[in-house]
Amino acid sequence: MIVSVNVKTNQKHSSVTFDDEKKSYVVCVKAPPENNRANVEVIKLMSKHLGKKAKIFSGLTSKKKLISV
Repeated sequence: MIVSVNVKTNQKHSSVTFDDEKKSYVVCVKAPPENNRANVEVIKLMSKHLGKKAKIFSGLTSKKKLISV
């Protein structure tokens, strides 16, 4: 299964929400988008939220990512 994710970095709290209008997840992470730190946090949050191992399928350097589960 592949899900669409919009990432917001440098936030006060880390969270995962679902946007019904855009049919995608919004992931807020504390980490800055440097040295792959934000991507690692996105993978951890999505794996915990979905209950399965997540992997970034597309968009390593973009705010819009495709995550495979």
